[in-house]
Amino acid sequence: MTSVVYNSCVRVRWEMCAALVAVAAVLPLAGCAGNAGEPAGPADLVLRGGVVATVDADDTMAEAVAISGGWIVAVGSDEEVAAYIGAETELIELDGRFAAPGFIEGHGHYMSLGNSKTILDLNGAANWDAIVAMVAEAVADAEPGEWIRGRGWHQEKWDRPPDPVVEGNPTHATLTAVSPENPVLLGHASGHASFANALAMELGGYTRDSEPPPGGELVRDENGELTGLLRETADGPVAGAFADSQLGRTAEEIDAQFRREVMLAAEEALSKGVTSFQDAGAGFGTIDRLKEMEAEGALPVRLYIMVRRQSNEEMDARLPDYYMPSEGDDYLTVRSIKRQIDGALGSHGAWLLEPYEDMPESAGLVLETVEDITGTAHVAIKHGFQVNTHAIGDRANREVLDIYEAVFDSAGGDDDLRWRIEHAQHVHPDDIPRFAELGVLASMQGVHATSDAPWIPLRLGDDRARERTYLWRAFMDAGVPINNGTDVPVEDIAPLASFHSSVTRQTVDGSIFYPEQNMTRVEALRSYTINNAYAAFEEAYKGSLEVGKLGDVVVIDRDILTVPDAELADARVEMTIVGGVVRYAR
Repeated sequence: MTSVVYNSCVRVRWEMCAALVAVAAVLPLAGCAGNAGEPAGPADLVLRGGVVATVDADDTMAEAVAISGGWIVAVGSDEEVAAYIGAETELIELDGRFAAPGFIEGHGHYMSLGNSKTILDLNGAANWDAIVAMVAEAVADAEPGEWIRGRGWHQEKWDRPPDPVVEGNPTHATLTAVSPENPVLLGHASGHASFANALAMELGGYTRDSEPPPGGELVRDENGELTGLLRETADGPVAGAFADSQLGRTAEEIDAQFRREVMLAAEEALSKGVTSFQDAGAGFGTIDRLKEMEAEGALPVRLYIMVRRQSNEEMDARLPDYYMPSEGDDYLTVRSIKRQIDGALGSHGAWLLEPYEDMPESAGLVLETVEDITGTAHVAIKHGFQVNTHAIGDRANREVLDIYEAVFDSAGGDDDLRWRIEHAQHVHPDDIPRFAELGVLASMQGVHATSDAPWIPLRLGDDRARERTYLWRAFMDAGVPINNGTDVPVEDIAPLASFHSSVTRQTVDGSIFYPEQNMTRVEALRSYTINNAYAAFEEAYKGSLEVGKLGDVVVIDRDILTVPDAELADARVEMTIVGGVVRYAR
């Protein structure tokens, strides 16, 4: 039986948190009363009889955890924590199961996750014909003119190529044939391309003679006709046409849809053990709505939001009103900015130092200019915001490092900035030491490596792929912390799947993708907990199970630090606890 609970955690004052942290320094594994074994009172919740990975500085293992008022008050053996059990204490018997700090999703798209639950899910489609059939079924239930949307297709994962095929992708003819009166827009799994039918392209203003917007490509067949594939920014006009179709909704309808998507995203995240979510981009309007929900106690997952899609001028004027650093038991934190310099490798949008192996006429796309991102960096320095820039290709990573270095030098500061590069998938080895020298964090997604592995050598060639792709070990050996994630809804929000990929790099066909770059089990667990907390300036409150930290815990059905590799893929989340409240139970 599965249940998800959305009740609000008990809020505690900052003074209480400070007192608990002070106690933790004295009694790291004993409790938070004056003396070990003498608690101030019974705990609200105790988990005992398990294998507890604290992920503290020494990677201490324990058996039990006690939580009161949403905060951890004891961690240790069953015997040590027994003193915290009273008549009103909720007692969870772990029975040997594995408990760890709640997973922190280090890079995902929260509202897109919620929205993805309301449209066609194309991730499991075996081929293009299956997608066309799904659209035809949706059209049968739709009114003429109603938009059909979906997300998750990936041409490299189909069991057979489409016919006809252009640059590995289909043409819109069969899609248009089943949806002549309904505009259709289908997002690529990467989020860096879309496929549209004829009506959708027409509503977006595209004709045979159209030119794409900067940073985008309109793919054409041998006769110059649009195929329907819209790379990167080229899907903007069509997405804009869909947005225009929604303008007639009432304020109540808009609010209801927003809240529904928030809850759908939370339900999915909690079911996978995620207690905190670092959202890679939201505008001020979305943040305003989330602030309302936090004030109501209605956010079930802790959110760390990166400001996105606002001009430098607007951010310079408004960022002070949105600076919301973590102060403990928060459900909404805002202190960073998201930019994007290039696209994705799968859609030939990653910006490379040398051309693509399978498309030698292209070295990728620049989506946001160096000059504009540099302007953002200066605005961020001025207002004390972190900058997190999407860079996938090796040229993109080098350019972002150049931007950061120049801005750091001009600011003349030695502050603890923790600026990040999001993805850092394909990096020239010469640039890895620069991450360490500049204090730049590598925000990577373990599951991308095994998901992309079958076609990365096609894009880069084997030598370049081995030398520059998903260099986790090289980063860690250079002293660069890796914070892990899934980039949901690009991938399923499944930390256990990303953990499995991080330690095995095993692809779906059983092959191993450049295993010399593997993480250890402990490194992978830290990359999903304390490293992600550090990357968001939140390591004082979360990321490890220690006295004085938030009672955010995930319970897993087996010990993922010791079971054989072959069993990791079968590991399941049994329970997710946020602030001492069970929010999900399987």
